[in-house]
Amino acid sequence: MPAEMLSPDIDRFRLHPVAPRLAPMFCLALLTASCALASFALACATPFAAFAVVAAAMLPPRPALLVVAGAWLVNQSIGFGVLHYPVNGSTLAWGFIIGAAALVATAVSSVVFRALPQARAPLMLAITLVVAYAAYELVLLAATPFLGGEGAFTAAIMTRLGLLSAVWLAGLVAACEIVRLLDPFGRKGAMSA
Repeated sequence: MPAEMLSPDIDRFRLHPVAPRLAPMFCLALLTASCALASFALACATPFAAFAVVAAAMLPPRPALLVVAGAWLVNQSIGFGVLHYPVNGSTLAWGFIIGAAALVATAVSSVVFRALPQARAPLMLAITLVVAYAAYELVLLAATPFLGGEGAFTAAIMTRLGLLSAVWLAGLVAACEIVRLLDPFGRKGAMSA
């Protein structure tokens, strides 16, 4: 039975803006473009938790991790190559910690999506974002005894960055919905959140 004829309840909370065979490339394009925009606009405040949720909502765990790693590489390339981040041990270490945190957030998002009921897509995305953001920030916080930067973990900063991730997630989901509705790749009946 073709996947398009399966019940819409199957995997309902995941994003399906394009055919499954195109999903990895679409997700990579969406997240790398978004990451480039966020890197120029926000520098060190790139919303990797939102990117992790979108990748985990659209792809199986391994491709999701690869796509988020690609987005992180774009972020680091822009940071060091265009924004002229200082090339020193601390900055390089923070870059790798951010990458590790983004991958942890992606892995956690994949687990959360599998554990949550397959209903109420917006609520499932929101819950997953909260858990992914917490995981991301905990990895960053765990590095502060070695690399410094404890001052970045105030309630005001954490709240602002959490809200920023929520806005980016909403925008990315909206972009997926627009692509699904426009059906530029000729896929009628694609499902989405």
